[in-house]
Amino acid sequence: MASIKIVRRKNKERKDGTAPLALRISENYKTNYRFIGQYVLEKDWDTNNGKVKRTHPNSKKLNNFLLKKLTEANDIYFESKKNLTPREVKQKLKGAGGTKSFFAIASNRVMNKYEKGIFSVAKSELSILYNLEEFLNLNTSKDKATIIQDIKNRRKERVSKGRKGEHSFLDSVNHFKKNKSLKFQDITESFLDNYKDFCTVYLGQQSRTVVNQLIFIRTLFNKAIKDGIVDVKYYPFGSDKQKIRISSGHKIGLTSNEVEKIENLDLEIRTSIWHTRNVWLIAFYFAGIRISDSVQLRWADFVDNRLLYTMDKNEKPVSLKIPSKAAKILSIYKKSKEENGGYVFPFLKDTNIANDEEVFKKTRNATKLFNKYLKRIAIRCNLNKNLSNHIARHTFGNIAGDKIHPLMLQKLYRHSDLKTTLNYQANFIHKDADDALDSVVNF
Repeated sequence: MASIKIVRRKNKERKDGTAPLALRISENYKTNYRFIGQYVLEKDWDTNNGKVKRTHPNSKKLNNFLLKKLTEANDIYFESKKNLTPREVKQKLKGAGGTKSFFAIASNRVMNKYEKGIFSVAKSELSILYNLEEFLNLNTSKDKATIIQDIKNRRKERVSKGRKGEHSFLDSVNHFKKNKSLKFQDITESFLDNYKDFCTVYLGQQSRTVVNQLIFIRTLFNKAIKDGIVDVKYYPFGSDKQKIRISSGHKIGLTSNEVEKIENLDLEIRTSIWHTRNVWLIAFYFAGIRISDSVQLRWADFVDNRLLYTMDKNEKPVSLKIPSKAAKILSIYKKSKEENGGYVFPFLKDTNIANDEEVFKKTRNATKLFNKYLKRIAIRCNLNKNLSNHIARHTFGNIAGDKIHPLMLQKLYRHSDLKTTLNYQANFIHKDADDALDSVVNF
């Protein structure tokens, strides 16, 4: 059971003889103090009852204030659905001002993702912190081209130091833990509007990328409010404030004929572009699995002529029959099973499978390489569409159209909700709309 009392901190006494009053929160031999902004002389303080004596000029008013603070602390502690530590109680009482560093809270979240091995999320969220820092340091006295180039140079320098081992991911996290330049109360509707403009103008980001950053900021705000770090009055989102609109955009996949062009493209075997084509096709053949999952496929994932693996993104198990076209590609790589360290494709062959961060980094490097070669494949196949890693999934959806029942597509896509499948597939089903248009136009 916690003990919450208002005390006079004699050891903090000032030159005029007054000392600060504080809420003392004690439990299990742990004590935290939360100063409440009032100072009193020793002669005016009733230590036993935790209130000021009548000798204080404003005793009645001040005691009412102290009672309110004491009641607030007890309410937070005793009426919470969970048992709070003294430190958590102190944090909740402290939060209303919104002066806590946004970067400090954000870096803790990034570090948490990193320690859980969710490296792709940790990296993308760390990038958002660097974007925010660039925004805060924006010098509009420079011309646009100079600002953009300076941002690119700083990013390039970080990447270069990382490759040389001079700067690590943890160094970046610690940098933001110490950064107090952005407080929650600073993030207003106006701040967010200006930040969106900055991302578009100086970072060259598309609307979905900007939205993802706003979602990240909103997530941190919600957590901070829940934890008592920030008062809800500082929340800049909501129906009457900043709105986050997620645009669905156009999802464009290849047609069957375009996939055939890629399949039949004459490429020199064992070259990077040849491997890229094969990885992309395997991703397509298995209902558009993520390219990063395709790169990480191991021969141990294939059992009884089926692919059995767990999606890296949502940790959902997958069991799919090996299509004949996929089997043909896999048979080529089976000869290199030992050489590739148990992986189907050679990109991770020297990687320690137990080192999640190493697997992530090499997978990321491989997928970056793929995008470069996929553009070359598109040119050689005379494709006018943007051939990328993710288009394998869109291609499966485009060819599937309305031929496959939504429940089966939900299983193939590994979606938790059928509504997600229906919304996704709506991008590729045009027959009804086309027929409706023809019925009016072709009268």
